[in-house]
Amino acid sequence: MALRAFALRSLTFIALAGATALTLPATPARADAGAYLAARAAGQTSDFEAAATWFLKALRDDQTNPALLENALTSLIILGEMDRALPLAEALRDSRASSQTAHLLLLGEAARQGDWRGVLSALEAGQTVGPVVDGLARAWAYVGQGRMGPALSAFDEVIDAPGQRGFGLYHKALALAAVGDFEAAEAIFALPPQEGMARTRRATIAYAQVLSQLGRNADAIARIDAVFGPRIDPSLASLREALEQGDALPFDVVQDAREGMAETLFSVAAALEGETGPALVSAYLHIATYLDPGHIDAILASARLFDEMGQFDLANAAFNRVPRDDPAFHAAELGRAAALRRAGRNDTAIEVLEQLARSYPDLAPVHVTLGDTLRGEKRYREANAAYGRALALYPPDDPALWLVLYTRGITAHELDDWPAAEADFRRSLALNPGQPQVLNYLGYSLVERGETLDEALAMIEQAVTAQPQNGAIVDSLGWVLFRLGRFEEAVGHMERAASLLPVDPIINDHLGDTFWAVGRVTEARFQWQRALSFGPQDSDAQRIRRKLDIGLDLVLAEEGAPPLHLAQEAQP
Repeated sequence: MALRAFALRSLTFIALAGATALTLPATPARADAGAYLAARAAGQTSDFEAAATWFLKALRDDQTNPALLENALTSLIILGEMDRALPLAEALRDSRASSQTAHLLLLGEAARQGDWRGVLSALEAGQTVGPVVDGLARAWAYVGQGRMGPALSAFDEVIDAPGQRGFGLYHKALALAAVGDFEAAEAIFALPPQEGMARTRRATIAYAQVLSQLGRNADAIARIDAVFGPRIDPSLASLREALEQGDALPFDVVQDAREGMAETLFSVAAALEGETGPALVSAYLHIATYLDPGHIDAILASARLFDEMGQFDLANAAFNRVPRDDPAFHAAELGRAAALRRAGRNDTAIEVLEQLARSYPDLAPVHVTLGDTLRGEKRYREANAAYGRALALYPPDDPALWLVLYTRGITAHELDDWPAAEADFRRSLALNPGQPQVLNYLGYSLVERGETLDEALAMIEQAVTAQPQNGAIVDSLGWVLFRLGRFEEAVGHMERAASLLPVDPIINDHLGDTFWAVGRVTEARFQWQRALSFGPQDSDAQRIRRKLDIGLDLVLAEEGAPPLHLAQEAQP
């Protein structure tokens, strides 16, 4: 599930959200220079644990430096160490430094404690974050005090402010539903997107719950189907099933003002994603889960951000926070497996996926992901079985079916089961005609096998037309022309493929063969040497060395292949 949930995607919104950070000076005057430089280096690689350690060490010599305080604070928030972060936020506030991060955490802490007077007092005292957060925090504080009149007026102020309408409408509807006014909430949720009510995942779930509370389960099902279509994850499937059974769904997206504040931060994080650095987005998400530890979407979003930033251990720990009995557990485990895989812990990732496949035997994407991971480890027989289980679960018209057939075809090819591989590739093309990757793989395989070369050429030409900048596909076109004996035609395509993927050993080897075929022997040897320098597979490397020793013609003779001039003479 993507974090992006609102349409406000601009520098203007960054200003509205208060998404700014203090700029670090070259070296703070009194700070430990070594600690400071280590902190900066850690921050540049998103190593938040090291950054926090070194920023705190630098602070020992420069305890009031606002830039050091700010960056240490941000690192600790992202690590979820709020007990250590709060004193730094208080120090920044007391120093009157303009730190939105400090103000954000302190507002969150007051909300967490139910100190709504404190939230309002802080805002009145100028301890602000930005117009969106400030306006929604004020409104939710009034909700927390039980003052719905001022709360609704505060939400309306957000709605009427430029660039903030979507936030104000969504949170006003949540607040009305949280206090049991489902009719008023429904009137807002029913607004079309062009009037500011975005059909995000969370808004759709909230609307479905409101409709269910009003006894309109059929309308709730219709909205879910309209927004998500037939392919829904287990969480939505569980909700939809309850609606079909006639259950009255409880409204639990936001149940009180504290959760409303958490949702505020999640909403802003969603809008900031991609518009500012991931560290700031992560800070918003972690304060959101500090306020509402059960905010599963915020937990998943923070875990995925860690994964994107290369902090795989932190991602793994965050994914592990999703309880096993939560409907989103499968999504968390898929994310955890991906993080483990990117961390190089492939065996552990496979164990996670195998357990998940046992727990969710009817969930096709789990089997597909297991198959992909096994295929990456060259465990092709097991991968083939996993893809087979997935294919048995897909309806025949599912849009994802072509890709699973394609990947299973690759595993069958690796298992030397060409009839099965070809059948899967052709079924994949029947479902997704013109798909360039499938056309290329099938066409190239036919060339390598010396089968239906004219058909293979047509396939690869179609693939090149679709993706002219794809070096692997351009190489395939050159190679099929080579195999057809059309050497002069092949040269230009091979040279272009090598320019697109200059360090690919296979492409450089192919270019060398093509140069040899047209009599450019010195250039051929140069390309073969280049191919060797790029780490080809052992079997390919041995063949390249043999070509360097005796030339391509004699290698072909040793292999019992036709000489190059016969291939050329065979052409019409």
